[in-house]
Amino acid sequence: MTSSISTSASPVLPVLAEVVRSGFTEGHHRGSLVVLAADGSVELALGDPADPVFPRSSNKPMQAAAILRAGLDLSGERLALAAASHSGEDFHLDLVRTMLAEHGLKPDDLQTPPDLPLDAVEAEAYLAAGRVREPLTMNCSGKHAAMLAVCVRNGWDTATYLDPAHPLQRLVGEVVAEAAGEPVAAIGTDGCGAPLMAIGLVGLARAFRAFVLAEPGTAERRVADAMRAHPEYVAGTRRPDTWLMREVPGTLSKMGAEAVQALALPDGRALAFKIDDGSTRALGPVLARSLELLGVDAPVVTRIGQAPLLGGAEQVGEIRAAF
Repeated sequence: MTSSISTSASPVLPVLAEVVRSGFTEGHHRGSLVVLAADGSVELALGDPADPVFPRSSNKPMQAAAILRAGLDLSGERLALAAASHSGEDFHLDLVRTMLAEHGLKPDDLQTPPDLPLDAVEAEAYLAAGRVREPLTMNCSGKHAAMLAVCVRNGWDTATYLDPAHPLQRLVGEVVAEAAGEPVAAIGTDGCGAPLMAIGLVGLARAFRAFVLAEPGTAERRVADAMRAHPEYVAGTRRPDTWLMREVPGTLSKMGAEAVQALALPDGRALAFKIDDGSTRALGPVLARSLELLGVDAPVVTRIGQAPLLGGAEQVGEIRAAF
């Protein structure tokens, strides 16, 4: 019996963050990162930011823009929630229920997998109250409620709204490619069950830049404005995306699973990165360092960058950026 083993070595990505305990470096987090200047040119590139990745929930602004283009009239908190990875706080879940009811839908119509609230504090309170995992509490339920609503509005099949061939999902793919300035490299399935479009980190940064610079009244600008005006609906009260959009005016920020982050400032400067091993514990330090390189000087940057390591319930080290 013979076997085929590839001898081509994968490129070794640079260390973006290091794990330091008691003065000893015990681990590293590698990845790729890109920073765009205000004119859209690449100011800093680490690793291979042109290589396609699944942006995961960092694609949600584009998904929300597709929902608007398809004719659903959303604004304010509703539009922010359509682009959200919400924490599962009561105000999130109440608005998801409202959005569904406004279009004759019920939580049972959601095809999100049953889950606990994304926020650890909310999850503990949820379990302490004797509740069980539900599709409603899954962090993507706001996006799914908006997807279902636009299907009702257009007479599209709601049972197959997550099929890549569905009219809505085809439109999402078009919006992603247009915003990124590059074709979708692959289509997969996200954790919530929705189709997921792969693009490069450069394309992801370009997309966020395009949203903040879009003309007022366009779908892209409406999404950016709603997210920035209602950041607590995009994430939650204890989440970095919320803090950034609230404390650094004009910032558009959205994280994604598997340690993806994208962000744009109102003047067009933008960044995107992915930690290769998917460890979200490195997100804060890498994001904070990237913001420093963009010249963002605000207390929230220090707050986001703090990632302490504990030993015996005391801080004995930290995860820190290495670039």
